Amino acid sequence: MTITDSLSVPPNEIELTAVRAQGAGGQNVNKVSSAIHLRFDIRASSLPEHIKARLLALADSRVTREGVVVIKAQEHRTQDMNRAAALARLDELIRSVSVTRRARIATRPTRASQLRRVEGKVKRGAIKAGRGPVRGD
Repeated sequence: MTITDSLSVPPNEIELTAVRAQGAGGQNVNKVSSAIHLRFDIRASSLPEHIKARLLALADSRVTREGVVVIKAQEHRTQDMNRAAALARLDELIRSVSVTRRARIATRPTRASQLRRVEGKVKRGAIKAGRGPVRGD
């Protein structure tokens, strides 16, 4: 399975199991194993170490404490479509951590923007001060 030009996962590292789907579907649900259970062991995989670390650090319910990604696909009626959906979700998960985000550079507001902000606050305060009770001295 190719994720990016430089990143791929061999098929032998992905464990696919056919299981019975849950929910409505009549007799077909009870007799056909159309849902797919995908298991992918992050630590035992051939992914680069920095990608493994990012996957393990994810706060995702699909990643277990042991470092195994578990995906259950059961939205389609056929096993082949569910297999493709499960692999697509794994691909998306790995792709999401493979993108390195640029470090944010802290910037400061300009003096003019600071003055505009304060002037706006002063105006707003004057409007609110004018709402008080009228005193007839």
